[in-house]
Amino acid sequence: MPLTTAKAKAEGQMTSPILISPSILSADFARLGEEVRAIDEAGADWIHIDVMDGHFVPNITIGPGVVKALRPHTKKPFDVHLMISPVDLYLNAFAEAGADIITVHPEAGPHIHRSIQHIKSLNVQAGVVLNPGTPAKMLDYLIDDVDLILVMSVNPGFGGQSFITNQLRKIEAIRKMIDKSGRDIRLQVDGGIDFKTAPLAIEAGADVLVAGTATFRGGPSAYADNIRTLRGG
Repeated sequence: MPLTTAKAKAEGQMTSPILISPSILSADFARLGEEVRAIDEAGADWIHIDVMDGHFVPNITIGPGVVKALRPHTKKPFDVHLMISPVDLYLNAFAEAGADIITVHPEAGPHIHRSIQHIKSLNVQAGVVLNPGTPAKMLDYLIDDVDLILVMSVNPGFGGQSFITNQLRKIEAIRKMIDKSGRDIRLQVDGGIDFKTAPLAIEAGADVLVAGTATFRGGPSAYADNIRTLRGG
């Protein structure tokens, strides 16, 4: 899929009030293609792809080759969260593999502004990720350049962790920053999102929820109901 088409598709999706981006980290890795098709048909808005290197975070997942292999299985935007360092060396590869949105951590490279510029030069939407210990103030000189802000409500590296409730204050603060900016920036939350914490994140100002365990619980026949419940429907 051409990146120009992919970017337009991602932007089109951003008109929906609450988007659900299931994390395939919780999918059955032996049948990833089928799992991606299943969550697409179940109503997922984006497909969240967690990329971990065993260095920046204590886990190893997938690389651009897997992203490329999954691309034909859905037309939904690929929301690629890079938990790798150094990150800049791999931005081109993930864009070419089919990423529509690439999010990066300020701690994953020497110059986060340069990383954001690089992503946008690839005609891909650019996002910045804030770990639980990374303050919202980090965004002061980035908010005019990003398309998405991802608040981690767990420490990155593993699925199935519990939601860190003090991140709700950060979500609220960033929502105010976004509204003040007047820009169309999505506010995404990832980590411990389930049927109890999703409403809390939404109330605090999130409009994109990443959910792995809560989406894939119960198998394919349950995916549609899971996504509907997470969305608040």
